[in-house]
Amino acid sequence: MNYYLLLYAFYLPATIALTLWVAQTLFRHGRTFLVDIFDGNQELADSVNKLLLMGFYLINIGYATVTLRTTDPIASYQQTVEALSLKLGTIILILGAMHFFNLYVFYKMRHRTQTPVA
Repeated sequence: MNYYLLLYAFYLPATIALTLWVAQTLFRHGRTFLVDIFDGNQELADSVNKLLLMGFYLINIGYATVTLRTTDPIASYQQTVEALSLKLGTIILILGAMHFFNLYVFYKMRHRTQTPVA
């Protein structure tokens, strides 16, 4: 049994599914923040939201494919599950970090647009 292929067979679909789910959630709910940041300009907010979505996909799926390779010996189902959990856990942490980074950027942009110019 090739445990590496088993690992890859679960890792890639799970990573892509997680990325799609998180990206769509951010896309749907981030629009409200962007419309507010851009003073009600819905066309600009939607355009920026789509660009953020594409960047999110590219970074996460790109990172997942770059880190697909593993050099650790995998000779059992247990080691396969452990390697899979390490890889998926890393992706989940990166998705969370990107989410909070996006929130921070939105907060700073909103704060800047609401600060009166002296």
